[in-house]
Amino acid sequence: MFEAGTIDSAAVAAVREERVDWRFRSVAPSLSGLTIGEAAARGAKLFDDGFLGPFVVLDEEAVEHNLRTMADWCAERGVALAPHGKTTMAPQLFERQLRHGSWGITCANAGHLRIYRAFGVSRILLANQLLDPSGLKWLAAELDADDDFEFVCWVDSVRGVELMTEALRGARRKVDVLVELGAEGGRTGVRDTETALAVAEAAHASPVLRLRGSGGYEGALSHHTDEKSLQLISSYVDGLRELVFAFHAKGLLDDAGQIIVTGGGSAYFDRVADELTKDWAGLDVLPILRSGAYVTHDDGFYRVISPLGEQPRIDGVASFRPALRAWAQVTSKPTDELALLTIGKRDASFDEGMPEPRLIRKGDGPPSALEGHSIQKMNDQHAFLTLPASSPVEVGDWVALGLSHPCTVFDKWPLIPVVGPDGETVLDFVRTHF
Repeated sequence: MFEAGTIDSAAVAAVREERVDWRFRSVAPSLSGLTIGEAAARGAKLFDDGFLGPFVVLDEEAVEHNLRTMADWCAERGVALAPHGKTTMAPQLFERQLRHGSWGITCANAGHLRIYRAFGVSRILLANQLLDPSGLKWLAAELDADDDFEFVCWVDSVRGVELMTEALRGARRKVDVLVELGAEGGRTGVRDTETALAVAEAAHASPVLRLRGSGGYEGALSHHTDEKSLQLISSYVDGLRELVFAFHAKGLLDDAGQIIVTGGGSAYFDRVADELTKDWAGLDVLPILRSGAYVTHDDGFYRVISPLGEQPRIDGVASFRPALRAWAQVTSKPTDELALLTIGKRDASFDEGMPEPRLIRKGDGPPSALEGHSIQKMNDQHAFLTLPASSPVEVGDWVALGLSHPCTVFDKWPLIPVVGPDGETVLDFVRTHF
């Protein structure tokens, strides 16, 4: 149905030539001066070799399981995947996603787009409007210089089409656009068919744009999985289909080639796939999901809401596994009911739920389960750990925390250790670019 996108593997490999130093605050000082590749080859231990807490790690087995699970499911359902790269901003993970068959990578703004192109990503879907003249001129130069580069972005207003047309005047290649469908209570996007048709007609008439279809983001409409919420999601995605049929009926997609219809964050991709794989009445349509958080899943928001979470809505497919874990030390125990950890809002996500205590490590002993404890609040650099009666937690212990919402974890860590099955041996490092 489609070929996977590509990335410049040499550019990705060059990431491992960067030197490890003080900029990567939690990486063991003993690894300073080595390249990232050399540091990874050492097989360092998080605790034995002096990593400085707090630190966040990636579980290699869980990452690979999630990549493979999502790729296999998309292939079986007949949908393409352009995972949202804003989750990780890690070209090393982009490369793995593309090797697992992803059609391309999604970005959110011109800055992301520039980073992706620095690593040679061949297909990029910008899930937003791009109206900045500087960004559009830079994009036009990228398209003109590389005939293999494919790009598509949103439009949701006639004024936006006019601004794009003015900034792109003289470009050799047209810029592909999708009319973004919004909804009451949502974010950007047209709110009715009449406006959508006006925007589509303006894009079709533009000498520098090519209308390719419709797109949108259903995740802004709900954070729940009750049947009413799921029906709302399905109805919204069906609206994307209706726009395509409306555009086609007016001849606005005659030059589109393969039509693109895209939706799908990481919360409702099952419902998106259900709608986008319905009969297209002979139209050549490529349905694309843009889920991004699946690569690490989480121990909070997506554990609850994902179709492959702890209560999966998809039968016969293994659930995703949480792949992010934070380690922090107990630095204070002012009362029998309260301990403070050396981790805070600068280090871990908190916007979609507090970190969840999972394990305790005492001295040089192996980690053991930590139950009945919770994080009640976080300051910039501290987490407040509530202790039950007879808690084993003491000052100096290390606590492993499950994290919620990976999109607001990766941006805090420019270099993240990737650990093996024992949870402590470093197999690799992932470099992020925020």
